Amino acid sequence: MGRNLQSGDRLRPVDLARRHGLSTQAIRNYEEAGILPAAARTPHGYRTYTALHAGALRAFLALAPAHGHRTATSIMRAVNEGASEEAFRLIDESHAQLLDDRRTLHAVENALRDLEGGVAAPVGSGADELFIGALARELGIRPATLRAWEHAGLVRPRRDPRTGYRVYDEAAVRDARLAHQLRRGGHLLEQIAPLIAQVRAAGGLEPLEAALHDWHGRLSARGRAMLTGAAELDTYLRERG
Repeated sequence: MGRNLQSGDRLRPVDLARRHGLSTQAIRNYEEAGILPAAARTPHGYRTYTALHAGALRAFLALAPAHGHRTATSIMRAVNEGASEEAFRLIDESHAQLLDDRRTLHAVENALRDLEGGVAAPVGSGADELFIGALARELGIRPATLRAWEHAGLVRPRRDPRTGYRVYDEAAVRDARLAHQLRRGGHLLEQIAPLIAQVRAAGGLEPLEAALHDWHGRLSARGRAMLTGAAELDTYLRERG
């Protein structure tokens, strides 16, 4: 859309906005955020844009679904400031996060297969039970997070009768692992709770399987969006010269 513009063509904010279903205020906000290069001004102070600005807008709108609004903004700001290496670093980090999310998804699927087979996930430390601090360290989270998950019904530690400390047995560790993996996959606590409740129930794994299918779809969509975003950004970098 708009690729037949000549480099010298002048565009008003409304022209850019209409091409992409945006408001003129959004165009001004994008310029102020550094997503678009600074616009020229008419003698009366009105902004005027060119094909270069249209290319920047296309690049940003393609990058946002792939990397998120904040990262896409940082990428475009870096490019417009002449810091292409910083932009490439941000893109690399986003790709690394996608790969990590894929590995997390595979870990959840492995956990699901273990659950279907009636095999509990290994604790890792070799201990049959863990206290809250040890489990938090193993998962790389804070003890307060485990307490919040307990409050939300995601994990059910028992209490040591002598000390009152929380003790996580094999089943509680399994639930904590699943909660951790699903949180990293973007699920909210209120979405995870019924999944884990189903996991606890005999033969209740279908909701988790549906969530994993949806997760696969979202990761694939992000990967495809990264390809589209990369193509638009490459075009914009060529237009900048």
